[in-house]
Amino acid sequence: MDSETSIRIEETVLDILKTCNLEEVSEQKIRRMASEKLGLDLSEPTRKKFVRQVVEKFLAEEQAKREANAADEVKEEEEEEDEEEEDGKVKSSGDKEYDDEGDLIVCRLSHKRRVTVTDFRGKTLVSIREYYSKEGKELPTSKGISLTAEQWATFKKNIPGVEQAIKKLESKS
Repeated sequence: MDSETSIRIEETVLDILKTCNLEEVSEQKIRRMASEKLGLDLSEPTRKKFVRQVVEKFLAEEQAKREANAADEVKEEEEEEDEEEEDGKVKSSGDKEYDDEGDLIVCRLSHKRRVTVTDFRGKTLVSIREYYSKEGKELPTSKGISLTAEQWATFKKNIPGVEQAIKKLESKS
């Protein structure tokens, strides 16, 4: 395969990868779409292998970007937590902290995540949720879970099993 054809194939495949939903598309579908755009048969073994390499390289780069972004978020959260501690905003573990709605903040898992206990329509809920800031207030997002007291008790009873599974997975890596 000549270099001009390789470049055309790579550019077309990358354009498709950048615009499609990677959760729903397969390599075969990408190859078929590129084949139609280019008017070339990409099922021929050397071209098929080339498309696979382009897709794998793209996916590896995307994964590296996601990991770098995740690492940046963790670092940012840690820096924000350090700043809060320096500013004296975080109360000591002996003090009870409440949010703007009067819900008890049991603990802050990070700058954006926390565990709260609240009363909703007469039911006690334990919520583990992400929050965002708007006009000086911290507001809950839909990212999280609220457990009834019964669900919390079941979860709490099974924590040793969760810890055991974590240790098992960590020992594999």
